[in-house]
Amino acid sequence: MRRFDKPTVLQVASSDVTVSKLLLPLIDELRNQGYKVEAACSDGRFAAELAGQGYVVHTLPMSRNLSPWQNLRSIWALYRLMRSNHYSVVHVHTPLAAIVGRVAARLAGVPITIYTAHGFYFHERMSKWLKRLHIGAERLLGLFTDRLLTQSAEDAQTAVRERIAREDGVVWISNGVDLEQFVPADADPELMRSLDISEDDMVVGYVGRVDREKGILDLVKAMELASQRLERLVLLVVGDSAAAGDRDQETAQTLAKYTESNNPSFRIVFTGWTDDVKGVMRLMDVFALPSYREGMPRSIIEAMASGKPVIATNIRGCREEVVHGETGLLVPTRDPQALSDAIVEILTNPSVAKSMGKLGRRRAELFFDERQVLRRQIEVYSKLIRERLPHLADAIAPSGVNPSITASTAMRRQSTASVGSGERGFSALQPDFSNPTNARVSDATRVRTGKDPNELAAGSAVTERTGSK
Repeated sequence: MRRFDKPTVLQVASSDVTVSKLLLPLIDELRNQGYKVEAACSDGRFAAELAGQGYVVHTLPMSRNLSPWQNLRSIWALYRLMRSNHYSVVHVHTPLAAIVGRVAARLAGVPITIYTAHGFYFHERMSKWLKRLHIGAERLLGLFTDRLLTQSAEDAQTAVRERIAREDGVVWISNGVDLEQFVPADADPELMRSLDISEDDMVVGYVGRVDREKGILDLVKAMELASQRLERLVLLVVGDSAAAGDRDQETAQTLAKYTESNNPSFRIVFTGWTDDVKGVMRLMDVFALPSYREGMPRSIIEAMASGKPVIATNIRGCREEVVHGETGLLVPTRDPQALSDAIVEILTNPSVAKSMGKLGRRRAELFFDERQVLRRQIEVYSKLIRERLPHLADAIAPSGVNPSITASTAMRRQSTASVGSGERGFSALQPDFSNPTNARVSDATRVRTGKDPNELAAGSAVTERTGSK
């Protein structure tokens, strides 16, 4: 049995990829603040790499799919781990891990349970009965949750409206990236040569799983349609298509067959798995994410931070990030023709693309800085530790006041909706996201800075040609 003189945290996710690629900034910041942090996830090469770097990673039987027997095994394994190690906080991520993790934490008597909704599994296009089933499950699990963190502002509103959590139990943290890593810059000539991409190619980029739910087949069809009006089109797919096929073999096989057909209308280039997403982003003229369901997609933020115009579907998360007509274009889901039209519109209007890239970068600077997201989460931890486990409070760094949080509290009076009154809460500083024409970066920028967004964009360090290769 282990006892600690400082708070101990277990981060729980289904996949070791999630821990390695999404949770490390939070883990590192918590360690810097005086917490002991461990992770639990499925086994894989990233788990081994993390262990080799000195992180404590417990590999357990975890599944991303609903499987009663497998899920019960996960609950048992997590319960034994939590019961043995006496964690102060369990923080769960990803849909299935959030279910089994919270059940295990309640059974093990963990004092504090935090759940980050990276995107509720239910959405507006789901059948009514299935949506109600998922909402019912979230309500039940909400009884085992001390604080619900949402990346999407819409999810924060939904959580209160659907009685998944009380107002004071919801904290909107948003999503963010390292703005010093993702910057507008020229592409690496060697990387271009390795992928057989030339200066004359028009590159539409996609980053994510090769999964039907991500709209990748719609994007292929849209590129076919666009190739009837444009030449030298390249679809740059960033991700491991083989691994993605675990969940969607049909889509992976369809793409493979299409690539092998040597269709002359346009080319598909697969990068495979890469740790250099920022470098690959610089090859793109426009970024596209035609997904059917998202939480708060990091890939869009990475593209905006890189100074790229973005085309995305008008769904939760995407419409919070993309300002229609200013930083990119929003299109309906499952509509290859609309997606094709948007691709052609941006690629045939360099000045528009350049302006969208500049405003996208500025929007990322204002709203999607990873440091802000980390500060909001640290504040949640600090508050809960001091309330629930005061004997451990002296072991962590003092909770300072984040100036941006204080300012947002004042600006909340100008908002049309608010959730939460504690550490951060959710302020509708960003306008009504249910209608993309309302979510204008100009409005949000004026509220935050008192300056015209075009003046701010003009001062941003952005390459002269968006998508410059």
